[in-house]
Order: sequence, then C-alpha cells, then structure tokens
Amino acid sequence: MNAPLQPIALPANQPSQFYRGGAAIAELRGATADTAYGPEDWVASTTTRFGSETEGLTRLPDGRWLRDAVRADPLGWLGARHVESFADSTALLVKLLDAGQRLPVHFHPDDDFARGHFDSHFGKTEAWIVVGTRSTDATVYTGFRRTTSREVIARWVREQDAPAMLSALNAVPVRPGDTVHIPAGLPHAIGEGVFVVELQQPTDFSLTLEWRDFLADPDRGHLGLGFDTALDALDNSGWDPERLSTLIRHTGGAPGHSVDLLADGARPFFRADQLRPDPALALDPSFAVLVVLEGEGALSTERGGQHPLRRGDTLVVPHAAGQLELSGPLTVIRCRPPRPTG
Repeated sequence: MNAPLQPIALPANQPSQFYRGGAAIAELRGATADTAYGPEDWVASTTTRFGSETEGLTRLPDGRWLRDAVRADPLGWLGARHVESFADSTALLVKLLDAGQRLPVHFHPDDDFARGHFDSHFGKTEAWIVVGTRSTDATVYTGFRRTTSREVIARWVREQDAPAMLSALNAVPVRPGDTVHIPAGLPHAIGEGVFVVELQQPTDFSLTLEWRDFLADPDRGHLGLGFDTALDALDNSGWDPERLSTLIRHTGGAPGHSVDLLADGARPFFRADQLRPDPALALDPSFAVLVVLEGEGALSTERGGQHPLRRGDTLVVPHAAGQLELSGPLTVIRCRPPRPTG
C-alpha cells in the first residue's frame, strides 16, 4: 500500500473555461485582491478536460497526479468494496463553480450514450449544492417546462435562438442551502451570480445547445458528434412542478450534525452531506472530498494525525486514513462516490 494514511489539503486547481466568474471562489479561499481566480476549481480531480491529456488533473504535494496515485494503489485510496464496483476510478468529480455570467443551455450524456460514443464507462450526471448567491433573484434553469419536439429543438440550435431555448426551461429561484440534482440528458443552465459545490460523474462531456457567444464554433457544442447525433442524448420531455420537485431539496437551516443534501435520485451517482460537529463528529473510512464552508476546527485520524481546518480549505481523504473525527465550530461539505453495490 502506498496511499497516504492522512488527508491531504489541496490548493486551487483551475483549468481554463469559456465563461466569466471566480470572485466567490477567491473570497471563499481567502485570496488576496491581486490573485486572479477562474470560475471553476476542480477539487481532487482525476478527470481531464475533454480532448486534453492532463488539464484538469489534480497534482498532489509529492508531484504525482492524483489520478496516477489512485491507479497505483486503488485499494488504499478507495477501499476494497469500491474497487469491486468501480475498479480504479474514484467515480467522482467535485468542483467549486462560480457563475459570473449565465451559463449556456446544455446537457450531458448518460452512461449508455457515453459508452457508445465516447468509449467511457461514465456519462455525466451531476448535482449542485448552492453555497452562495449574489442577488435575491438568483436562478437556475432545469428541464423543459413541457415536452418539446426534436424538430423544434433542432431549429433552435440551427438558428441559435437563445431566448426560445431559455424560455422553454423551468426557471428555478435558488438560495444557499438549496440542492438540485441534474440527471443525464436534462437541459439546464446556471444563472449569473450562483455559486455551487458541484458533484458529478468523472467526465467532461458537455453538449451545448446554445453555443454562439460562448464557444468558438458549433463543433465544440456537439463534441464532434454532430448535433443530429448529440440530440439523441437529450431529455426533451416535460418537467412539471411535481416532477421537478423530485430533483430539488431545500436544506438551508436543516438541523442536525449531518444532513443528507441530495435528492434520492442522486444516490446511485454520488453522496453529499453537510457536517456540523458539536463538539465532534466521527466519520467512517471512505474516499472523500471535503470543502470547508465556515469556521475553524480540526480533522483527526485514528493514527494520531491532526489537521487544522479553516474556511476555504479543500481536502482529499484516502480510504486508508481510516476513521476520522471532525471537531470545532465548522460547516463542511463531505462529497463521496456512490455507495458500492453488492
């Protein structure tokens, strides 16, 4: 076993993006005014940007890519039961995402489509934990309000009719503590001024319906597949308020030392808990990504290690670290892969 026996604090990891943002990430991390931050911070990433060999990967303090370290010792990093289900993949990508402008209308493929067209075991289901907003009318857009024909959608894409695309989606007001599950195929966009911790399957497959004014050319919108093929992965069904409510939870102010944050449909893909120890909270062994949102405290391991924590810290925790204890007046988001099957 060569996995570390202690959690590892990670600096920001910011692959280039096509949209504006990053001020909320800089503020969370306590950056000085002269430090520039981009709109996405990929935390404990073993995933590369689409078409890149290494961009997006997290580098550990010893100089190795986290991806390579996990492949060298999947049992130590991930645990035996996880390896039985997911081999040497973490099965998770966590991001801090700060939308300095509205993101384009886009969607992601499911596992079957990704396997057939991208030779990938994973598609890209995701979920958002809203941790900040910069206005009282902060909004995200999720799912078509009513079933929309493929022909109509293809015309919107061909003509780049952004107003029609956006008005066809459900506009959902959000505030800190809200969480939104985004199944693969669901058209969506994050509105300006929304800051989220995002969990997703470990890929970078985004099929972008609204590419004009965002991407250099339409090929980047359909990832080389052509929109006729890409639209096979789109969920064009209607999401009325009752159906939409199955994706959304309102956890702001929820009591308890540990709060399950995500809708039931997210559980086969990833897990996320809000942790508030009082005064301490035991955590079972697990590969995990921790994001400290508030306060100061410590993370202790069963082997005697102690790691001070403060707002803005992000850590990767190997399974080999064993049982942990979180202590202090903290608010921490713990992100984990799905529970192993079998």
